[in-house]
Amino acid sequence: MECTGDHILDFDADNIVDPSVFAELPKGCLVVSTESHGISFWGHTGRINVELADGTPLSFFIKVVPREQGKNMVHGEFESMKAIYTLLPDFAPKPIAWGTYYNIPDMHFLLCEYREMTDEMPDPHKFAARLAALHQNSSSPTGKFGFHMTTYSGNLPQMNDWEESWEVFFAKSMRMALDLEVKAKGPHSELDCLVPILFDKVIPRLLRPLETEGRLVKPSLVHGDLWYANSGLDVETGESLVFDACCFYAHNEYEFGQWRPICNRFGDEYLAAYQSYIQISPPEEDYDGRLDLYKLRFNTHVSALFTENHTLREQ
Repeated sequence: MECTGDHILDFDADNIVDPSVFAELPKGCLVVSTESHGISFWGHTGRINVELADGTPLSFFIKVVPREQGKNMVHGEFESMKAIYTLLPDFAPKPIAWGTYYNIPDMHFLLCEYREMTDEMPDPHKFAARLAALHQNSSSPTGKFGFHMTTYSGNLPQMNDWEESWEVFFAKSMRMALDLEVKAKGPHSELDCLVPILFDKVIPRLLRPLETEGRLVKPSLVHGDLWYANSGLDVETGESLVFDACCFYAHNEYEFGQWRPICNRFGDEYLAAYQSYIQISPPEEDYDGRLDLYKLRFNTHVSALFTENHTLREQ
């Protein structure tokens, strides 16, 4: 199969599929068409429509990202989606493969089953039940917080090294996010004043009680970037799905830091529904403070992602 780099990135231009991708499609299938589908800040996304050997139509979703960074991104997303799909196959599209283009060695892909979705918000209780099941039924393979590889939120890595303590893990994750933000936006005198207080006082005050006086935090598998745009309703089943994951094992409430920013559409009714399945971690009086702390980690990472948007730092 001969094709040039430009053609296989323009999904609307022709029906050419790179040989490395084609090798992951069902044996004996015929590629009927390719088309752009969805939006990605960091790469190209599309849909591959095929006809199986018996004539059945079937579609696949593909994401393509360049350079070594892109290779790490699609690998991390594949492992993240595989972790969710293995635990709850009805909650995520099935990841099929990741790899490198044959014709463009510096281009890397993620291939998943295609699920037609709407961007309607899901029923709070149905969504909360699935998310609670993900958190509750998952089990860290090491018993620690972290993940077996680096995962990327956007095009930036997250700190996923295994740690026994949630406080230690979160502090390292927060430090990495801050380092990335300062690298992206430059130093700031206010940060110089506030950062030592954050690590010396705020993080120990809010997170240490979770793991003292006989209390423990279970490392739960979290999606890692669960804002409303990374979820949808399956057109065929009407059930909620999540995608674009950057997983690791964390305190389950970490997930809700992403529900605190102003762009969020997962409102208080979703948190209330979730708490009907999994109670707030003790001490309950620190709950709002913990979520604000987790929100700070998300906001810092987002500010690092969008280097030209200085409003994000102010927020």
